[in-house]
Amino acid sequence: MKLRLALLSALAAAFCIAQAEDKPKTDTSKPMSKPEIVKSESDWQKMLTPEQFQVTRMRGTEPKNGAAYEEFEKQGEGTYYCVCCGAELFTSKEKFHSGCGWPSFYDTSKAKGVLEKVDNSHGWHRIETVCKRCDAHLGHVFDGEGFKTPTDRRFCINGVALKFVPKGGEPPKLLEVSSAAVQEKKSEVNKEGGVQKK
Repeated sequence: MKLRLALLSALAAAFCIAQAEDKPKTDTSKPMSKPEIVKSESDWQKMLTPEQFQVTRMRGTEPKNGAAYEEFEKQGEGTYYCVCCGAELFTSKEKFHSGCGWPSFYDTSKAKGVLEKVDNSHGWHRIETVCKRCDAHLGHVFDGEGFKTPTDRRFCINGVALKFVPKGGEPPKLLEVSSAAVQEKKSEVNKEGGVQKK
């Protein structure tokens, strides 16, 4: 009887370790760095459509199989940028059809502009994806769903959070960093270089 209990305990421990290893490798121990681009809610509202603002700044979700998804399905080779700040996020190389009704990618682009963070909202434990540069909500990433992709991950992204540029096209201009700290540093550099702002 004792041997049976010992074996069951060992099996349970092995199962727990295996489950822990299967969890996404998202490091939540480090404090989140602040985004480079910080704007007021009203400034974002001026530059975005109401739907883009609702999704990217208010952490909303666009309708499943909506107009943005239909457009995404028609797009060929190219690159996907953040609609808020112009940072590179994904390319068509990582795009795949998952059948979920939202744009899907199995990985981010080599530019690594996507940040993953824990999201425990709505009573679920999920991993949210945001633009590393401006903290725009993009969607969520899911692991181990069985898609036959190189990563077995699905970045489920809101289409309105993306700006598509076809291959060979001009990438969007990056939104300038305009925080007070950056402006102060620019002034210091200008003074040291003998440039006086008029």
